[in-house]
Amino acid sequence: MKKRKLSVLLTAAIMASTLAGCQTATKGTAVQQSNEKDIVKALLPPVSASYQDKLVEYAKEFNEANPEMELQITTASWEDITQKLDVQVNAGSPPDIAFIGSNGVTKYLDTEMLVDISQYADKDMIEDYNPDIINYFKNGDGLYGFPAYVEVQAIGGNKAMLEEAGIDWKGIQENGWTYEEFREAIKKGVVKDGGSYSRYGFVFACSGVAAKDYFSIFVKNAGMPSAFNKDLKYTYTSSQLVPFLKDIRALIDDGSMPKELSSVDAGKRWNMFLTGQTMITGKGLSVFEKSATDNNKKLAANDGSAVEGSQEVEYIVLPVPTFQGNTQQAQGAVDGYVCFRRKDEPSPEHLKNVAKAAYFLASGKRAAETCQELYISPICKSGEEAFAALPPMESKNENNTKAVKNLATQVAEARPDIPADLGAKAIKIEEEVILPKFQGLLAGEITPEEMHEAIKKAAVEAFGEEGCVMD
Repeated sequence: MKKRKLSVLLTAAIMASTLAGCQTATKGTAVQQSNEKDIVKALLPPVSASYQDKLVEYAKEFNEANPEMELQITTASWEDITQKLDVQVNAGSPPDIAFIGSNGVTKYLDTEMLVDISQYADKDMIEDYNPDIINYFKNGDGLYGFPAYVEVQAIGGNKAMLEEAGIDWKGIQENGWTYEEFREAIKKGVVKDGGSYSRYGFVFACSGVAAKDYFSIFVKNAGMPSAFNKDLKYTYTSSQLVPFLKDIRALIDDGSMPKELSSVDAGKRWNMFLTGQTMITGKGLSVFEKSATDNNKKLAANDGSAVEGSQEVEYIVLPVPTFQGNTQQAQGAVDGYVCFRRKDEPSPEHLKNVAKAAYFLASGKRAAETCQELYISPICKSGEEAFAALPPMESKNENNTKAVKNLATQVAEARPDIPADLGAKAIKIEEEVILPKFQGLLAGEITPEEMHEAIKKAAVEAFGEEGCVMD
């Protein structure tokens, strides 16, 4: 199926190129010029439900509007794209454009394969975005891509279960909640018979790399919004981390979360939510409200494609609780299109074309249609204008819309000031120490103190004691 879709996309790009070439010849442009198209390659995941299907149309549009260029698109699943991109980067032959999270800028900047497009993109392209948002794709003075959307990564609850447990979800949406309030609330969501659980209070996907999300989303509310403070000292060495880890572990020991949490993947987590096996789930995205609504419609229509064993669910956006009196800091997923170069020095003309294609994918109708499917608002002016012309989102809970807007104002700020070498070392510690140790903590194999000591050891080796918070 995947190969067939890829083949369709490539065929469409070729057809679009052919059409563009014919159009150029009709206008009297030399055929030789049409055969010298500058090819721009992009590697893209399924950003929204119909995104990859629409890429055929998008590539055709771009190629027809820019007959001197040819946008060629290949696709990959969310599971495969990072590995595929890493292999290509390591081989010195990455695509010109790839869709990644903004936290990947530091990772790939260290490879010297990313392109600073600030000198190749037109001024009006850059000014299409709010400076606070486009900063996520900056490092120092360099701009390495265009953001596609900002999605708040929160948690989400089953409205009926929350109200049955006496939880004031509207008040929590407006004012947030502390860890202690959250802990007591999710205990009320548990249903068990003896030692057998039919419902948990809270389930987060923690299988494999998903555990990294749980750690990074929650630790922002424990006084550590970034791996580095403003003095560029590594923060997870702080003694504040230990009580945070103890609090996280306590939710499993309470029986509010499954003991097997480290084996729950994203699909199982969502299935548990729709089938009533958990009251609250994470990480929560706006699009989950749409997914729950779509499944409700299937249930009402007795459609056999509804999730097996599922029940009608109204999805409620909830903020992540705060720890030890710290400020609420939402996790923002700022994803978008970054630009790469290959081992051979590309021409300025090619890089200008790459910037143009990346902006095309990130803006206007493409941004509007993608954001509508994700149940979020566009973040560029051209996307907002195109969004206004689309049919309104159906069955959207207004309280959820307000909650997401409120959380979006609390998204931890971009950190373009973190040097690439420090950022790359922090990612290495995250992947090689924090992730496996956190999974060990969730599985009951190590203590919070042991995990903290492992992080301190790795951080001191990487940054020296003077480069770490040692309070």
